[in-house]
Amino acid sequence: MAVYPIVIAQQKFTHQDSLRYPFEERGLQFGDGIYEVIRIYEGKYYLLAEHLDRLFRSAKAIKIDLAISKEELTQLLLKLLEKNNMVKDGKVYLQATRGSAPRDHVFPKDVPANMYAYVQDLPRQLDKLKHGVSAITTPDVRWENCYIKSLNLLPNVLAKQEAREQGCYEAILHRGELVTECSSSNIYLVKDGEIHTHPATNRILHGCVRLRVEAFAKSLSIPFFEEGFHKENIYDADEVFLSSSTSEVMPIVSVDGKQIKDGIPGPITRKLQQAYEKDAEIIDNKIASST
Repeated sequence: MAVYPIVIAQQKFTHQDSLRYPFEERGLQFGDGIYEVIRIYEGKYYLLAEHLDRLFRSAKAIKIDLAISKEELTQLLLKLLEKNNMVKDGKVYLQATRGSAPRDHVFPKDVPANMYAYVQDLPRQLDKLKHGVSAITTPDVRWENCYIKSLNLLPNVLAKQEAREQGCYEAILHRGELVTECSSSNIYLVKDGEIHTHPATNRILHGCVRLRVEAFAKSLSIPFFEEGFHKENIYDADEVFLSSSTSEVMPIVSVDGKQIKDGIPGPITRKLQQAYEKDAEIIDNKIASST
């Protein structure tokens, strides 16, 4: 994915080749930071306010002072697209850390946060959205505060890699038998016309698209329950799907090599995909027109 040349660094614009941080950077040495991935469709942000709300919640949770308001950061991010003449589908990666200081577990005093953001092209995964993807299940060995979108992603990385090595798109995580979420997305089960997903506790990331899925379900009169379900329930589900900013509403048609229902995306997933496209004001390359 191509990275656009102009990036944000310390609340200013610079060329990506000029972006430099000291080796004693707390994000690098401790994973002491947070991040967001914000979707772009045809040069416009989708759910920007929701992502920034979560960024500031994460910053508060780990006591990082971003030294910028949401309104100021919003304007910076809008200008970032303008300066890069970004008119395609893409994403912005935004990261903030506790700053650069001599290595010490204790927070440094009077050290400003490091923040940068850059733009990448990201075409929609139309073939996968149309036909669905496969997944595996694997134990959830992450920390207890998964609601914080922190840089500490090694368990997620290992789970995703395990899925890819088995030819699958995603890894579904579970604590004991209780399903939490996926390595980089939220997970949902459909049974008898009802949607079930893990409650928005500290054990999952409170996804921005997840909030939209709940709103779509309500507008479509589809029962939506924030109730945990077990791994074994997946194999007997009518439909399974995941959601994230990069995966949108993605059907899962097999798990652990076992086909879900008839092996094709189900009607509720399709309705949610169409609601997503309408909400994101996607005009071209719609799922409905590609089926």
